[in-house]
Amino acid sequence: MSSGGCCAEVYSCVFDYNTPRIALIKSRKVGLLNRVIQLAILAYVIGWVFVWEKGYQDFDTVVSSVTLKVKGVAATDTEDLGFRIWDVADYIIPAQEENAFFVMTNLILTPNQTQGKCAELPDSSTICISNSSCTPGYVGTHSNGVQTGLCVPYNESVKTCEVKAWCPVENDTTVPMPAFLGAAENFTVLIKNNIWYPKFNFTKRNILSNISAEYLKTCVYDPAKHPFCPIFRLGSIVEEAGESFKDMAVLGGVMGIQISWNCDLDKKHKYCVPKYSFRRLDNRELDHNVSPGYNFRSAKYYKDSNNVESRTLMKIYGIRFDILVFGTAGKFDIIPTMINIGSGVALLGVATVLCDIIVFHFFKKRYYYREKKYKHVEDYEELGNNGSHGSIP
Repeated sequence: MSSGGCCAEVYSCVFDYNTPRIALIKSRKVGLLNRVIQLAILAYVIGWVFVWEKGYQDFDTVVSSVTLKVKGVAATDTEDLGFRIWDVADYIIPAQEENAFFVMTNLILTPNQTQGKCAELPDSSTICISNSSCTPGYVGTHSNGVQTGLCVPYNESVKTCEVKAWCPVENDTTVPMPAFLGAAENFTVLIKNNIWYPKFNFTKRNILSNISAEYLKTCVYDPAKHPFCPIFRLGSIVEEAGESFKDMAVLGGVMGIQISWNCDLDKKHKYCVPKYSFRRLDNRELDHNVSPGYNFRSAKYYKDSNNVESRTLMKIYGIRFDILVFGTAGKFDIIPTMINIGSGVALLGVATVLCDIIVFHFFKKRYYYREKKYKHVEDYEELGNNGSHGSIP
């Protein structure tokens, strides 16, 4: 090819402009199909993208802080402790947690333990007949101490290996029923939740502006009557999750208090309010209920009159309440609006493409057999474009 021909090709490629061919198809079926596809795309763009998903807004996720205050008093009268009053300092362990609080509901108490030697708690690995069954220095996975190698009486009928430990050892084989602090279901917790949407510099808290100090002293959360009261009865929280507080209090568990902040900041800010929901987080399998509940051990140390270090060991069962805050806020922004409008306009072109595909595949044979003298559809279309057939009927 000559240099002049190459230059002409390049010139034509750069400066010439070609328009696509347009064929008029006089068919009600094709026209109706085209309009149906266009309407479906418009319904998707307007209904789903803009109305449901709010495609005209920019979004931000919530930043949150939570503080808690539990109130309530319970009374117990047992053989080990006698009559005793339990207040917040006794049953909230530890005093402060991050976005959570723990309430003691049941207790196994082992008072007046001292360092010494005593019989181990009986089980399959500690019951013995003679000293040969015990290994000096052995510490099992569930041992309370270090074996001395001696087999000693645990009670009148059973012998176990002697251990160096805090004596007497804890006996946790039987859990108190009903729960030791079953009255905890009437305790209340005040949840103070502050949120911030940094992108919009929007802040709010769950104690709304219309809540007065007098109202706060008397209200208790109720989903129908007091949906915005930030004071919750513990028993009601568990019941809202479909659980029984009395059953859960025996072995303990974990509850979730969910606070949802989904806000449309194009509306008045008073409509941005929290929604509370509750669920049990340590869901148990009825057919595989191994190691259920929630418990831990704690001890209070002191010295007796003989200056001997002693302690009271407590195996504490209870309910841990986790506060889960989540949400998004949206506000009008021109950038996502224009992006979604442009995407919607581009999608309208899909209607034409789909119709072209359908016409080509479903009408190809029809026109081929009608016009026997044209061996190929391309020939038929070419003649139509040249004037022999101005439109396809």
